[in-house]
Parts: sequence; structure tokens; C-alpha cells
Amino acid sequence: MHPYEDLIAHLTRTSQLAHGEAARVVAEVVAYFSEPVEEFVRRRHGELKARGFTNDEIFPRIAAELPARRVAAPELSLRQLRRIVYG
Repeated sequence: MHPYEDLIAHLTRTSQLAHGEAARVVAEVVAYFSEPVEEFVRRRHGELKARGFTNDEIFPRIAAELPARRVAAPELSLRQLRRIVYG
């Protein structure tokens, strides 16, 4: 069973997507939002550079995009998790 089977079922009920298509869409969206910060910055820099922007234009733009962007959380050790909970 797919970990997002409830979302896939919702998409098949509320759209014209077949189960396989909905599963692919969900997988793409999950992968998109699982991108670590460093990869996002490198990818966006490359995209903007290819569109002719200069670094002086690119870096402020990326800095403005990051707060609204969902990015993957860093991997945390068990110790780090405990410290989050217990200080």
C-alpha cells in the first residue's frame, strides 16, 4: 500500500486522474517538496542563470523565495531529537 493512499484515492475521486496517474502526481509532489535547501538553492540558481539573471539579481530573489518554500528537514540524530524535546 502506498503511504499516501488516502490522498491518491481523494485525487481519483475528485479529478479525472486514474489511480496510477494520481500516484505519479503524488510521488512528484512529495519529491519536489523533499528537496533539501542546498539542492533548491543550486537548482534555482541554475534556472535563473539560464534565464539571463545575474548573481546580484539571483541571490536576493532566492533569499526572498526561501521563507515561502517548503524544504526537507535536515536529518536529525536521536540525540538531537531528544534535545529538541528536553532541551
